[in-house]
Amino acid sequence: MPNLAARMSRAKPSAIMLVAEKAKQLKAAGRDIISFSIGVPNFLPGPHVYEAARKALEHDSGQYGSNRGPDALLDAFLHHLEGSGLTGYTRRNVATGIGAKHMLYNLGEALLDAGDLIVFPTPYWTTYLDIAEILEARVRTLPCPASQNYKLTPAQLDAALPGAKVFLFNNPSNPTGMVYSKDEIAALADVLVRHPDVWVICDDIYNRMVFDGVGYHNFVNARPELRERVIQVDSLSKTYGMPGWRVGFVAGPEVVAQAMVTLNSNHITSIPEVVNAAATAALGGPQDVPEQKNAEFAAKRDQVHAALSAIPGVVCPRPQGAFYAFPDVSCAFGKSHGGRRIDNDVDFCNALLESKGVACVPGSAFGEPRALRISYTCPTAQLAPGLARIQEFFAELV
Repeated sequence: MPNLAARMSRAKPSAIMLVAEKAKQLKAAGRDIISFSIGVPNFLPGPHVYEAARKALEHDSGQYGSNRGPDALLDAFLHHLEGSGLTGYTRRNVATGIGAKHMLYNLGEALLDAGDLIVFPTPYWTTYLDIAEILEARVRTLPCPASQNYKLTPAQLDAALPGAKVFLFNNPSNPTGMVYSKDEIAALADVLVRHPDVWVICDDIYNRMVFDGVGYHNFVNARPELRERVIQVDSLSKTYGMPGWRVGFVAGPEVVAQAMVTLNSNHITSIPEVVNAAATAALGGPQDVPEQKNAEFAAKRDQVHAALSAIPGVVCPRPQGAFYAFPDVSCAFGKSHGGRRIDNDVDFCNALLESKGVACVPGSAFGEPRALRISYTCPTAQLAPGLARIQEFFAELV
């Protein structure tokens, strides 16, 4: 039998999906499972989105679409960018694709040759490392532990960028939920200006999910001269409750947007016509659903953070965006639960799932093995019981 390509030895299944699948199997076997694992928003878009999809089906052309995306969707995304203060972009600066993950992979294809260096902070979203390894890029991770609120410092960034081709930045953060303030973004932008040979990818898909009035801020607004090196990545999945529709966007220099269009022409051709219509309606229509859900997530954040902070030894910086908390649970390592020893984050999550029926993702999947990720998008009625089970688990450790 012929061999698979060598790159497949570097491709790994999603650790997040493995946990979600295990929880699903236990639930199917009759267990009472509360899942804090997968990062889906668990709400549906407004009715105007479905109405736009129905109309598109009634007038379906059955034809291929644009490799870049239809003008109506591009214009809706440009308007969306303007809401974040990112003005001055045109249709030639943007492109669409099959979700943010697709856009990030294609950006890797467009910007990184084998052996090139990509830099990003730890904790990181799992896919960053996976993409880099598939593309044979070298990786330099910058540890940002709970003791520094999981945030990158200007000094760390300045020391890491020499020799780098790409800096990948995530704000608000998955997995930590941390959000960089205007002053923090400005300080990092000042560093980026001093390293003119580095592309900057901003994975900011949670930019409309920010709490406490801290606001969303970006490098281009802080230092406009970075515009020709910064690529913004966005998607419909989180803000609009549309992860299954698979629509992602990039905005950046024309040469990068065109590279994405070229790759689309070889990979996907185009987003389906009905999906384009729904996406355009989501971006350009009423924003009441995402605004309401953002307020609900802020309230859930308060509940989660209070419960975790009440556990002796657990350290959980207060998240200000997205829908994640990332507690450092290393105080449990070396202890036992029900006769089962816990030596690391994987042991912890396995014991928690099997004994209490609560599914979380080990922090090692995100490059931080002292922690775990809690996605608090579960039904509200499940949140308090799930948090209580975590508290009970800690109380039972010996």
